Amino acid sequence: MHALVIYESMYGNTHALAEAIGRGLGTRWTASIVPVAHADEQNLAAFDLVVVGGPTHVHGMSRDSTRHAAADAAATADSTLNLDPDAAGVGVRDWLHGLSAQSGIAAAFDTRVDAPALVTGRASKGIAHLLERVGFELALPAQSFLVTKETLLALGEIERAEAWGSALGALVPLSGAHRG
Repeated sequence: MHALVIYESMYGNTHALAEAIGRGLGTRWTASIVPVAHADEQNLAAFDLVVVGGPTHVHGMSRDSTRHAAADAAATADSTLNLDPDAAGVGVRDWLHGLSAQSGIAAAFDTRVDAPALVTGRASKGIAHLLERVGFELALPAQSFLVTKETLLALGEIERAEAWGSALGALVPLSGAHRG
């Protein structure tokens, strides 16, 4: 079975979680991890499961303005932030809006500051909505993983992402799911 994990990451946290989810899926699946900037190179129909994740910016999915603000924050002289090597390019929101009709099984995740979702918002809800809008069926409710106010992954989130990937892979039927 083949899974595709597509991520958008500004400071590397969502990228690290995508890798962890892939490792979790890898216990039963072959998982490919791809930055959203290269997602158009993938034939989604060739995958039995598509997982999409991105950072929460201003209560939802990133926009060009919030992506530029994140890059600017990393570029300041006193910043401790480092841009992910694949931070440039299209974001998950724009990529999802450009998808044609699809079918199959998908899941959504995000990173957000460790505070109540009512305060931070959740990009994963928007990602899940757009995945369903183009025709995917969600295997699990959208999932958030937490970062500190210093934009570091909260303790235990890598392990939690790996466990979520494993649980996701166990829920999706292993026989007859392949579409490609």
